[in-house]
Amino acid sequence: MKYCFPLGVILLFLMNFSFGQQKTYCNPINIDYGYTPFEVFSKQGKHRATADPVIVNFQKKLFLFSTNQEGYWHSDDMLNWKFVSRKFLRDDKYIHDLNAPAAWVMKDTLYVYGSTWESDFPIWKSTNPTKNEWQIAVDTLKVGAWDPAFHYDEDKNKLYLYWGSSNEWPLLGTEVKVKNLQSEGYVKPILRLKPEDHGWERFGEYNDNVFLQPFVEGAWVTKYKNKYYMQYGAPATEFSGYADGVYVSKNPLEGYEYQQHNPFSYKPGGFARGAGHGATFQDNYGNYWHVSTIFISTKNNCERRLGIWPAGFDNDDVMYSNTAYGDYPTYIPEFAQGKDFTKGLFTGWMLLNYQKPVSASSTLGGYQPNFAVDEDIKTYWSAKTGNSGEWFQTDLGEISTINAIQINYADQDAEFMGKTLGKIHQYKIYSSNDGKNWKILVDKSKNNTDVPHDYIELEKPAKARFLKMENLKMPTGKFALSGFRVFGNGGGEKPGKVENFVPLRADPKKFGERRSIWMKWKQNEKADGYMIYFGKTPDKLYGSIMVYGKNEYFFTGADRTDAYYFQIEAFNNNGISERSQVFKSE
Repeated sequence: MKYCFPLGVILLFLMNFSFGQQKTYCNPINIDYGYTPFEVFSKQGKHRATADPVIVNFQKKLFLFSTNQEGYWHSDDMLNWKFVSRKFLRDDKYIHDLNAPAAWVMKDTLYVYGSTWESDFPIWKSTNPTKNEWQIAVDTLKVGAWDPAFHYDEDKNKLYLYWGSSNEWPLLGTEVKVKNLQSEGYVKPILRLKPEDHGWERFGEYNDNVFLQPFVEGAWVTKYKNKYYMQYGAPATEFSGYADGVYVSKNPLEGYEYQQHNPFSYKPGGFARGAGHGATFQDNYGNYWHVSTIFISTKNNCERRLGIWPAGFDNDDVMYSNTAYGDYPTYIPEFAQGKDFTKGLFTGWMLLNYQKPVSASSTLGGYQPNFAVDEDIKTYWSAKTGNSGEWFQTDLGEISTINAIQINYADQDAEFMGKTLGKIHQYKIYSSNDGKNWKILVDKSKNNTDVPHDYIELEKPAKARFLKMENLKMPTGKFALSGFRVFGNGGGEKPGKVENFVPLRADPKKFGERRSIWMKWKQNEKADGYMIYFGKTPDKLYGSIMVYGKNEYFFTGADRTDAYYFQIEAFNNNGISERSQVFKSE
């Protein structure tokens, strides 16, 4: 029997059916990061590095610019990024390209500008950036600016410039005339840090190092419902607590007030840590995202990567960014429609091989295999060579359902400096139920791209206990991994609800450090880790802290005068527990 369907029904079916289309991404994002161009930054080994990202939506495409990349990327889906090689600096005296670049859309044109205290950098413009067609819009911006950010207010047809990167001076702002792209010199201070009140703004890995004042940098303004949201990074790029805060005003150049819910972009725990110096943008569906800097800081303080987190404004116009499980598989914009961004876009695919047994073909010195499964991007395993045939194996402990794999390469004995093109990684991943009989699960033997943080979402979930990755080709250096991360669901039980959770804080009526809160709870024998949620009101627990292994956390990011609310949940390879009740800390 033949069945006939109207053409409209067929088209609707095709539009809503995915033929193996990838639905997720995983931080750090997988782009061909260039290597640091500076010899002084390479004394402990040459390495990839970028930071200070900005993403803008132009002509329904996302354009990504970041530090020292000699070009930029564009994407249609926030998953696949195409690099365009372009050096914007004209003078041969520069061995690098744009630092902390600014990018903005004004009418039908995309503009780009880089950091400088001098006046020798041009502002570039393009109406066709995917084809690398650029013109100089203005030869020099006389005011100069380090960590610049431009905000074009379409409603007023006015352009504003914000800048600053200092542990002494505030962020500054000025109006730039649209006609000639110059400031008339009227500069206003926008904000400065207040670490005596805001714990998360204090310098140091645990906000407890007083030998330097904290740095404020990374200005970025988002306009929402006629209010200007000034975002800024603190306290310094080399720390897990590197975060973005936000001030709000009805005037683009004055009157900014600290948002109650801060920092709004914060990720001090987990594999990919740090979420500072970033920019907020909208996808093609009108949803907001925040791109920011992830730290590694192993070979150099400026060894960094990029992450993208769901963001937005809630019903009370509070700006937020959701980083909970933000380095686990997350839905891309096309498949995030209709989801509550305040609750995040995590798929529910759990990490299957945290601290599970591993083995390797060889090991270089102290770069042990377990460092590839310890959920710390700063540590890594390295083979003795980068030769084809070196391998790494992980045991999931039981036959599990595998949905995705993330391969995070580390730089060991890399030879490159600056941007490199045409480099490739090639490998195969085998699966097994018994560790003896293997079959190919992922074949990247013909891959022709540079994938330092490769992420593979399987077309169909696989069942296996063992996975083995065989190196075929490295772009440079040894075969080394900071994270071989397997996502899916195990065959056992998820943890039970966390018990005896207690946040301890100094009495507000007595002497004590109010910017720090010590949290303790009963260790859950089935848990790999815990997710702590916090906020200033019980209905806005937008902040999150991921803790592996331990049953305590010393939170040093509190604002001195405010009460806090906390919840905690446990997780393992099988799932996530019920959240605890909400606890208040006065």
